[in-house]
Amino acid sequence: MRKLHFVFAALGALFLSVSAHAEKLRVVATLPDLAALAQQLGGDHVQVESLARASEDPHFVDARPSFVRLLNQADVLIEGGAGLEAGWLEPLVQNARNPTIQTGKSGRVVASAGLTLLDVPASLDRSQGDVHPQGNPHYMLDPEAVSKVAATIAAGLSQVDAAHAHDYAAELRKFQEQLNGAKSKWIEQFSACKGARVVAYHKSFDYLLKRYGLELAGTIEPKPGIEPSPAHIAHLVRDAKAAGVKVVIAESFRPQKTAERVASETGAQYVALPLLAGADDSAKDYFSWMNLVVSRLSEACGRTAK
Repeated sequence: MRKLHFVFAALGALFLSVSAHAEKLRVVATLPDLAALAQQLGGDHVQVESLARASEDPHFVDARPSFVRLLNQADVLIEGGAGLEAGWLEPLVQNARNPTIQTGKSGRVVASAGLTLLDVPASLDRSQGDVHPQGNPHYMLDPEAVSKVAATIAAGLSQVDAAHAHDYAAELRKFQEQLNGAKSKWIEQFSACKGARVVAYHKSFDYLLKRYGLELAGTIEPKPGIEPSPAHIAHLVRDAKAAGVKVVIAESFRPQKTAERVASETGAQYVALPLLAGADDSAKDYFSWMNLVVSRLSEACGRTAK
């Protein structure tokens, strides 16, 4: 009899464990940095998956069959918005046949909602390259924008899972407090970089540069999404030298040789930066990722300022 009681108790504990796991909110984020933020805000109440890998260009994510299954089972889909995933997300959502995550539904969270974006084009035509009609979608490198994004995600989780809304609000407050402390540190780290001129591969770092007083002097891409020609590289190097550019930056997934060549011929330092959380093993969450980006860029600026 004791053995039977033990077996039933064990089975009951197992059932409760499985049930608790099954009750977690299934959250799918398009990007690793959004996934990391959702996990921090959701805590034990959420199970989070990212579609894009941190090593990928978020504009061109290779769709995999597993994506449709994840989206079919999702309670919440968090997308960056601003056209960043326009080339690959919507067909996956349609194939998933999940009414909860369709555009405008409660399970669809657009992280860029309510943000004032940079680089909104006055007009659109093919000659401009791969521009985003709604503006630059790489806002996660601006801590002020991330503060709003966190609030948007917390509100989205609360709308779908009202039973834990109090917990999501509490985690949001903790995140905002941590962010306020980090912002002061990042401002101090960039204090020696005010006015520094930088060449970037793509316009991925505009928000970061603007927030901390650095100037984008040119891009290795002649236009967004267009690979550089030898003539463009020659003109860029000439202009960068004249402008006194001391740092060249590129996302870690970009062709390193091109950026290194521009830096070498300009007499500048080259810095590879992870565009997404998780692209570096030491930067899996939002704060460790931003700490790494800020440290690498501010240290390069500081060395060139000496």
